[in-house]
Amino acid sequence: MSRIGKLPIELPKGVTVEMKDNVLTVKGPKGELKQAVNPNIKVEIEDGHIVVSRPNDERDSRAQHGLYRALINNMVTGVSTGFKKELEIVGVGYKAESKGQVLELALGYSHAIYMVMPPEVKIEAKTERNKNPLITLESCDKQLLGQICAKIRSFRKPEPYKGKGVKFVGEIIRRKSGKTAAAK
Repeated sequence: MSRIGKLPIELPKGVTVEMKDNVLTVKGPKGELKQAVNPNIKVEIEDGHIVVSRPNDERDSRAQHGLYRALINNMVTGVSTGFKKELEIVGVGYKAESKGQVLELALGYSHAIYMVMPPEVKIEAKTERNKNPLITLESCDKQLLGQICAKIRSFRKPEPYKGKGVKFVGEIIRRKSGKTAAAK
């Protein structure tokens, strides 16, 4: 039995769950999320808990059991408390500005990069004196939030020599020594 899949999901106050035609809908104070569920996986909603079960021990059923439990748990967490990620921009002259749902990045290229955010994502860019610019992203959809963060990071990944680029707050970049260390 899947260790993750067999755990019940507790529903917090203000969160409602509905299953109709193999589509699970979770509504809460932060928003509404939908997820199509494989017909082989059984989702039962009972007195404040969601229980995910599988009909047999086939390889495909075992693989999807824990997956759907994790997806549903992320949906419940997202609509109740939400998810938040912070990105830090390291480098001289690198800037970030948010104007509504548009993020403007200056990352050392000859042009500025403009990225339009979906309406589900709240964005905030902070620039303080003598500190690296911070981009804060908030959403109820964990997958969408991670995808957007990965896209922003892909514009200028942190390089190993000076550590310049876009990185997550708290991320440790493995550094390499430059040419001078090898010469002696």
